[in-house]
Amino acid sequence: MSIFINNAILFAGPYETVRTLIMLSATGEFWLSLGNTSLRIISGFVIGSIAGLVLAYIAYRFRLFGEFISPFMSVIKSIPVASFVILLLIWFGAPYLSMIISALVVLPIIYLNTFEGLCSTDIKLLEMAKVFRMQNGSVIRNIYIPHLKPFLTGAFKLACGMSWKSGIAGEVIARPLHSMGDGIYLSKIYIDTGELFAWTLMAVLLAFLFEKLISLLIRRLLH
Repeated sequence: MSIFINNAILFAGPYETVRTLIMLSATGEFWLSLGNTSLRIISGFVIGSIAGLVLAYIAYRFRLFGEFISPFMSVIKSIPVASFVILLLIWFGAPYLSMIISALVVLPIIYLNTFEGLCSTDIKLLEMAKVFRMQNGSVIRNIYIPHLKPFLTGAFKLACGMSWKSGIAGEVIARPLHSMGDGIYLSKIYIDTGELFAWTLMAVLLAFLFEKLISLLIRRLLH
């Protein structure tokens, strides 16, 4: 496409992108931006995941609570990220925005998949466990976890990509200092497509590595 368009401003090619990435990587601000954004997004991912798992378990045990929280999850899942960003920017300011956005995006994904997995657990197996007076730990390890494994694996893979996508999108709007979102915004201001592609490449790479790490951890924990 770069050869066909033949305009580095409209569409930077691999050479311009890699050259810009090398130039950026020679600066301390580049690595500081990567570290800050990664820390905020990963923190939001962890917070949203834990909250989703806990709330799903409570909703499964207490159906009234599940009916109460269901509309809130639907609202969180449906509201555009841009609306969240503007509202949270007014409430909390720019520094913690990407962390909160990532948590809010991850929360309904983990909650809905976990809750669905728990509700679809084979009732006959649970009745058998009750008849044989199996301990709660054994029931969780031998019945719930094997059944939840595909639900959680798919949910965490989806949540990984969405957390990075939404978190960086929030940073582009809020522009916290020393962040990947601010770098992407500046590349738009200066019409530097090579820098835009360089930041995007790093975002995709970090999201990919994080997803692989989370998938490995999930497999180990659910084994």
